[in-house]
Amino acid sequence: MLRKKQGAIEWLEFELLAEIPHLRHGVFLRHGGVSQPPFDSLNAGGGTGDLPEHAEQNRALIQSAIGAKALISERQTHSDELALIKSTADMKKEECDGLITKEKELGLMIKHADCQAAIFYDPEHHALGVIHAGWRGQVKNIYAKTIAFMQNTFASSPDNLLVGISPSLGPQASEFIHYKNEFPPQFWDYQIKPNYFDLWEISRMQLQAAGILPHHIEIAGLCTYSEPSDFFSYRREKVTGRHATVAMLVHS
Repeated sequence: MLRKKQGAIEWLEFELLAEIPHLRHGVFLRHGGVSQPPFDSLNAGGGTGDLPEHAEQNRALIQSAIGAKALISERQTHSDELALIKSTADMKKEECDGLITKEKELGLMIKHADCQAAIFYDPEHHALGVIHAGWRGQVKNIYAKTIAFMQNTFASSPDNLLVGISPSLGPQASEFIHYKNEFPPQFWDYQIKPNYFDLWEISRMQLQAAGILPHHIEIAGLCTYSEPSDFFSYRREKVTGRHATVAMLVHS
């Protein structure tokens, strides 16, 4: 991934998506915000225990950095529900874990700490999806549902879609002692040692099974648990902030 900076704000960009003139995006790191420990400092998540006004100021900083006229974010519940965003009027604070649009200048924002945030871009129809996928979302295969949604809504072809998956919980930190009750059997092959699973490769498997071409997938390969200087991690700290991953269609 490419590391970018504007003032004290820092973010990562997928190399796969960075040169697309119709798209702007960023996985924002924890630097440059106003939140105090343990939410220091660019916490984008409300309901974490941080002061609401701090989270609002941080989101304003993110909105300015990405250049969006608005940030769209819904209440994430580890579901496989998706919302089609047509305007700022669609900001209803409903429960969903995926935002999909063809509208320009609207920053679709996912909040995450350890979970995956994925950006789906259709360069043919200029359609965009930003998805929150924790392990529960992976079990529900929200990625396959996103691909089907974009096919049905925009006629997106899976072999044209480009997908980037954010820094998230890595294999050495992904312990699931009750995995036989939590994971379907097809996930069990991705156990790297007793009770530890490679969620990144599970995502790659699901994307390719749904028709995404291997060279159209970029997985960050950065573990949020292992790098506290840059990343929030719920599994590491329990009380912590949330990153923002934002993507936006723009006029070329």
